[in-house]
Amino acid sequence: MRSKVLRPTLKPQSCPTPLPQSFINVMERADANPICKLITEMQFHWAPPETSSDPLYIKHSISKVHVELLGPNGLVKSDRVRLGLYGMKPDSEYGIRTHAAEEIYIMLAGDVDWKRRDAPYAIHLPGERSYHPSMMPHASRTHEVAFLSVYAWYGDLSTDNYVYEGIPSNK
Repeated sequence: MRSKVLRPTLKPQSCPTPLPQSFINVMERADANPICKLITEMQFHWAPPETSSDPLYIKHSISKVHVELLGPNGLVKSDRVRLGLYGMKPDSEYGIRTHAAEEIYIMLAGDVDWKRRDAPYAIHLPGERSYHPSMMPHASRTHEVAFLSVYAWYGDLSTDNYVYEGIPSNK
């Protein structure tokens, strides 16, 4: 008797949405991770993340791009991890937020400032990481250039406890 080979369930991708030029520009820079070339060739549906239905979150998400590759809403379904690509356009802010999942961002291209708890913003360049334990308040912002990263959420993947507080007052 033959055993069945289990294959991941692939979510059908909606029509591809091209990556805005500001991301292509930083992904072609010499300091960008080499995987950026492959990412620019992929036909993903780049869209703002939909982590929250809060109107302020939605307003602040317009300047973001996101593709969940693996996860509850991913191209490949998983209830154990969220893994995807995430970026922000130039001169953007993603305010203070907390969530139950542990999270790590690995910068692929461009640069971004990360704020963790009450610490001041700190710049992160390609190859650097920003780790956020469960429920740690964190925020991010860009300046003249966009940034692109790979991210992973693990632990409690639910967005039920996701809280978006908006742009920090002590920039």
